[in-house]
Amino acid sequence: MDALFVFLLFGAFMLVLFSGFPVAFVLGGVGVLFAALGTLIEPLEIAEVGDLRMIGFVSNRIFNTLSSYSLIPMSMFIFMGYMLDRSGIAERLILAMRRVLGPAPGGLAIAVVLIGVVLAASTGIIGASVVLLATIALPTMVQSGYARWLSAGTVGATGCLGILVPPSIMLVVMGDQLRIPVGDLFMGAILPGLLLACCFVAFLLGYALLRPSEMPALDRTEQSGNIWAQLRDMAGALLAPLLLVVAVLGSILAGVASPTEASGIGAAGATLLAWVSRRLSWADLRQVCYHTGRTVAFLYALIFGAACFSVVLRGYGGDEVIENALYALPFSPEGVLALVILVVFLLGFFLDWMEIVLIVAPLVMPILTGFGFEPVWVAILMALCLQTSFLTPPVGMALFYLRNATQEISMAEIYKGAMPFVALQLLTLVLVALFPSLALWMLD
Repeated sequence: MDALFVFLLFGAFMLVLFSGFPVAFVLGGVGVLFAALGTLIEPLEIAEVGDLRMIGFVSNRIFNTLSSYSLIPMSMFIFMGYMLDRSGIAERLILAMRRVLGPAPGGLAIAVVLIGVVLAASTGIIGASVVLLATIALPTMVQSGYARWLSAGTVGATGCLGILVPPSIMLVVMGDQLRIPVGDLFMGAILPGLLLACCFVAFLLGYALLRPSEMPALDRTEQSGNIWAQLRDMAGALLAPLLLVVAVLGSILAGVASPTEASGIGAAGATLLAWVSRRLSWADLRQVCYHTGRTVAFLYALIFGAACFSVVLRGYGGDEVIENALYALPFSPEGVLALVILVVFLLGFFLDWMEIVLIVAPLVMPILTGFGFEPVWVAILMALCLQTSFLTPPVGMALFYLRNATQEISMAEIYKGAMPFVALQLLTLVLVALFPSLALWMLD
């Protein structure tokens, strides 16, 4: 009976999900509905929540989530991202790097990737990074003669680096759900994130050399000032965000501050940068707080819904059903891991990363660690795989952010531009899977 309810639970979730209702309400509603069904059909004694007839477990779950100390950095990093968006750092960076790298083959696209790395390490908010780069860099690339599809793909993929490069909101949520220290996930994600950015740069440079007509270099005669002045301007534009990154990540890696304390440092530092840049007014501060509150509320609503769903799933023995199914597969432990990553990749076509992290990851992680795999390494593999979900149709959020930010480029061109970068993300995933030290070297 329990296994039947598990399949019915998943089936009802998928059915209602495609009806268009908000995912948070789908998760919570289906979970509460099946909790009620369990009391009517077969009362179950559940060690974790007592009796399913005690629907009050929902409020207990919500209280536990709100009081979770490990989720505090999520709101602070979101605030930091929105505040940096107001500071004008990205505008100064794109102008300075355009002058220095523009005359190089593919220089403008490479400059976008480098700016994306800085933004990723400073903000971690995908929507803000993609829209910002699409607003500032995309028109410049198209006007300079770059292929429209390649320009869109570069901006979209680069804006998604923040989901992996620390401080990443996704890693904070994964750390809370998988019971892995967030600091360990941050350390494990640094090299894979930089490796992914290097793959982007290598692809763009190679394509520029093979197809210079689609990625023309800027005329050096259009560049004003000598190269040393341009380098000085670029260093000055990079100084502030790099200091902020060092203050946040450096304090975590050095063991001086916890991720929660470092997130407070980042929020205060971003506010100071916006004030020094004279881009901070009371109206700006209200807008930043408003957008932060909305984003955090949305994420917490998903967490609440997923908590209801997962506890009912476990109540029906769903974790045991999944565990027995994976153990019954005629694969080696490595084969089971590959299958799980493949399933996560396929789910990314239809679900947002949040639902996958909240529902799938906690179910499969104990099984994978039971095979002897390092939890941080498995989590980084999942994070790399989930990053592709932002660029894969039909629900790739970065694609829609791009489309909303620019009406000049068609959706077909955006899809075409995203495909090479999805392949590069999968290549990086394979490299980290083959060489676990890429994710674990700072933890040894």
